[in-house]
Amino acid sequence: MLDKFGITAASLCALHCILLPVLLPALPLLGLSFLADHAWEHVFLMVTAVLGSIALFSGYKRYHRRLYPFYLLFIGVAVYWQKHDVSVDMQPFMIFIGTSLIVAAHFINLRLCNSCKQCTEHECHSVAEAD
Repeated sequence: MLDKFGITAASLCALHCILLPVLLPALPLLGLSFLADHAWEHVFLMVTAVLGSIALFSGYKRYHRRLYPFYLLFIGVAVYWQKHDVSVDMQPFMIFIGTSLIVAAHFINLRLCNSCKQCTEHECHSVAEAD
């Protein structure tokens, strides 16, 4: 369930960034001008990262013992975080790449969790040693 929430949160974050330039003039009229602040975006991204980490750790610990979903999550968050350091023309691509990596991490975690039975102690050690 946390993976589905993480996918939704990452998608909403991307939607926020993509639609913000279009909606920016209307935000003060709606009392939502705080949504245009970069700090709000970073807070939302950090919440997404924390919830994603919890979801991935749950799947890692209970089922699959694979680390690569974490790599995708953290690289996606880093790419998304750095979008303000590139030109305005490149920002939509950074948003797309970062969000895609975050969503991919959750989808892979879901797939790994659904393909495994709950690990016994012996199975988890043998899988972890194989990585």
